[in-house]
Amino acid sequence: MNMETSIPASVIPSPVVRDGAGLRKRVRRTFRQIRGEGAFRSLLLIAGGLLVVLVLGILLTLITQSLPSIRLLGLKFIWGSTWNPVRNVYGAWPFLLGTLLTSFLALLISIPFSVAIAIFLGEYYPSSWFAGALKNAVELIAAVPSVIYGFWGLAVLVPMVRQLEARFGMEQPLGVGIFSASLILSIMIIPYAASLGRSMIQMVPGHLKEAAYGLGATHWEVIRHVVIPYTRSGLFAGILLSLGRALGETMAVTMVIGNTSILPKSIFSPGNTMASVIANEFTEADKTVYLSALIELGLALFLVTVIINIAGKKIIDRVTNE
Repeated sequence: MNMETSIPASVIPSPVVRDGAGLRKRVRRTFRQIRGEGAFRSLLLIAGGLLVVLVLGILLTLITQSLPSIRLLGLKFIWGSTWNPVRNVYGAWPFLLGTLLTSFLALLISIPFSVAIAIFLGEYYPSSWFAGALKNAVELIAAVPSVIYGFWGLAVLVPMVRQLEARFGMEQPLGVGIFSASLILSIMIIPYAASLGRSMIQMVPGHLKEAAYGLGATHWEVIRHVVIPYTRSGLFAGILLSLGRALGETMAVTMVIGNTSILPKSIFSPGNTMASVIANEFTEADKTVYLSALIELGLALFLVTVIINIAGKKIIDRVTNE
């Protein structure tokens, strides 16, 4: 039997017809795609370059406006503990210490709540009505203006802290100070770490958790040995984001920290941050050196924020590569 006659005609492929018009159309479409991708790439490059130029412009402006203070005070501006504009004595150490104390104490207070909310929303009840209501409430905390937090702190939080100081036997319980400012900041920064943590937990692949359950792991063991190790870089990124928010907060801190230019002796002592002293005294700066010293405080706050963010990203990279 002849094999050629046994093959149906419908199976034999038809010859390829090369249509010149269709080929030109495909080539034209390809050129359009390439041109569109090139334009989009150029747009992204311009946007990224503008951001770099903006940051450098802010840094250059702060440096140029701080030159009178830098020339007069030098490095003793950072380590000086006296701030007296009347005598032209300016030391930033009390404000630098107040900024670091309030920010890191607020971070320590907020981390357990942020991680707990992220695990609750992302792992236990990801789609229930209660989880949706809690998610909206957490996001609403981030939308409340900081001055509202300041009023609430003065009316509610400061009297509570004053009673706590009285129970500890302090001679002059004030209620305002580093601790009150840290409590306000901790409430304000919880949504940032919690929202990012919840998103990262929901992105954990299901087969990893199913494999752990198949090996006999409990829900807590899956969270401890699978979910948290998989999302630790994202959780740390959320904590770093909330720390950056705490470093630059102004109004709420200004209203409850006490606004004194002396070194705090404890976390219950009144103090000041770099942002709060700039907000309080910028309109009162009637001397060139005084105004330049306040701008140098802004430069110091800018550099502290950059250094902390760079260090945090290095830690994230190290944790991710482990």
